[in-house]
Amino acid sequence: MPKTTRATIATVQASRIAKRLLNHWKHKFEVADSEQLLQIVMPSATVQLTPLAESLAVEITATQEDTDLPRLEQVVLDHLIRMGQEELTAVWQRSE
Repeated sequence: MPKTTRATIATVQASRIAKRLLNHWKHKFEVADSEQLLQIVMPSATVQLTPLAESLAVEITATQEDTDLPRLEQVVLDHLIRMGQEELTAVWQRSE
């Protein structure tokens, strides 16, 4: 059963940083881009970014049993901070 972790990150530039992250990673991973949802398909997880008016909803779903979700949460957050050049925080909520 896949493990999923979610966070809603407060930012007024959700759409911009989500698109920047997608462009940043599209050379390494398969990506999908629509108006409401941006998706990054990594070897061991799928990252979904949903830009909202004042926040960015992030969902990471592990596709392999040994996926290190805590590490992936930090990698995604670190990259979003870099893309947005602002201090962002996330409270991750994991579910099986």
